[in-house]
Amino acid sequence: MQELSLSSTSPLLKAAVAEPFVDAVDVEGLPASFVIDLALRHFARKGELKLFAVAQQLGLPVPVMDNLMSQMRGLGLLEVPRRGTLEGDISFALTDAGQRMARMAFDKCQYVGPAPVPLADYVAQVREQAQHQAPVRAERLQQVLKDMVLPPELLPTLGSALNSGKAIYLHGDSGTGKTYLAEHMVRTLEGHIWVPHALYVDGEVVQVFDPIVHKRVTLAPVPDRALARDLSADGRWVRSERPVVIAGGELTLDTLDLEYDPHPRLHTASPQLKANNGIFVIDDLGRQRVSPSELMNRWIVPLDRHVDYLTLNTGTKFAVPFDVRVIFASNLPPDDLVDPAFARRLGYKIRIDALDAARYRSVVTQACARTGVPEDPAGVDHLIHLLHPRDGRPYYPCIPFDVISKIADLGRYLEQPARMTPERLEWAWNTYFGREDHHGMAAIPTHSGE
Repeated sequence: MQELSLSSTSPLLKAAVAEPFVDAVDVEGLPASFVIDLALRHFARKGELKLFAVAQQLGLPVPVMDNLMSQMRGLGLLEVPRRGTLEGDISFALTDAGQRMARMAFDKCQYVGPAPVPLADYVAQVREQAQHQAPVRAERLQQVLKDMVLPPELLPTLGSALNSGKAIYLHGDSGTGKTYLAEHMVRTLEGHIWVPHALYVDGEVVQVFDPIVHKRVTLAPVPDRALARDLSADGRWVRSERPVVIAGGELTLDTLDLEYDPHPRLHTASPQLKANNGIFVIDDLGRQRVSPSELMNRWIVPLDRHVDYLTLNTGTKFAVPFDVRVIFASNLPPDDLVDPAFARRLGYKIRIDALDAARYRSVVTQACARTGVPEDPAGVDHLIHLLHPRDGRPYYPCIPFDVISKIADLGRYLEQPARMTPERLEWAWNTYFGREDHHGMAAIPTHSGE
C-alpha cells in the first residue's frame, strides 16, 4: 500500500503520529493533506460512514478512498465503532483526535462536497470540449428559431456569427427582441459538457457548478459526440447542458472576477467561468454601473486570446480557458459605446429592427395563443392599423403579448371570457403605455355583468 504523507498539516496531527513523515503523495492530483481535511469535514457532518458512502461523497474511486482511510486509521483519526457481516458493511467514525482535526479543517475551509478538480485537468477538459463542438448548420438554426418571427435574410448572418467564435453585438431599439433572440441562440450549441463541482487552485477551492446555470443531464441514451471522454464514473464532474449566463445592469468589474466569501473561505466562479463551453449574454449594455469603455477593456484579452485571468483572495492570478460565445445586447449602436480598436473585436454587429405589419400580425397570433385570448380579426386590424399609426409606435415584437395579456387579466377579474374587442384593446394599450387620455374606458364594464 502506498504511504500518504501529511507533512504539510498542523503540529497537532504530527504529534498524534509516532511514525516519521515522507514526501507528500497526491490523491487524484490533490495534496493528501487537503483530501484528508475534506474527508474529516464529511465525517464531522455525517457521523458514521461506510467506505462506499465516503467514496460517493468525495466523488473519488473506492480503492483511492480505501487507501486514504487506512492511512487515517493509522493516524488515529478514524475508528470502527461497529462491523457488519461483510467488509463493505464496516462503518467508520471520527476518534477524539479526528474530531479535533475536523474542527481545524473547518477553520481552514468550510467546503463539504465532492473533491475539487485540479486546475490543469479543468483546462484540458474545457479545451477538449471546445474542439468537439459541432458547427451550427442552417437546419439547426431554423429549428431553434422557429418560434421567433424574424426576417429570413437575418438567419445566415446569425449562423455565421455563432460559428465564428467571435463576439456578437446585437443592437436596436428597446423591445425589438434582442435578449429573447440571444436566449434562443444558446440552443444551437449541441451536445453536453462536463462541469466540475469545484476547482483546486493554489490551495483554494473555487465552486464552479451552479444548478441555475448548469442544467444537469442524468440520462444519455445515445453516445454524445461532444464528449470525448466519459466521466460518468467520476463524481467530481457533472454532465450538463451547455450553459447560458445572462448579466444585465447589475454587472460590474468586480462581478467578472471570483467572488470570495471570507466566512466559509470559499471562492465562487465568475459568470464567464460558469459560461465556459456555452454562451454569455451581456444584456442592456451601456446601462451598467461601470462605464462601457471600462467594461469593454476587461474583455479585450479574453476575446482576443481566448484566455481569461482571475485572481484569488490571496492575490494569486491564474489563467483559465475562455471558450465563451459572448453576445452583447444594447439599445445603442456600437459606435456610441466603444472605440474603433474594440469595435474591430466585435466580430459581428447585427441590428435588430422593428417588424413589418405582416410579420407583426404573426406575433399577435402567437400572443393570443400564449394568453388564451381568442384572436379577433377586427381587433387585430384595430391594433395594427389604428393604434400603432396613431401613436407613432413601431411594430416591436414585445408589444402584442404585453397588451393582450392585460385583456386576459381583465377577463379573469370580470369572470368573463377574454375578448379582443377594439374597446378592450384601447384600454389595454392606454394602460400599457400610460397614456393620459383614456379613450375607450367607458366601454369597459366595472362589474361582472355587461
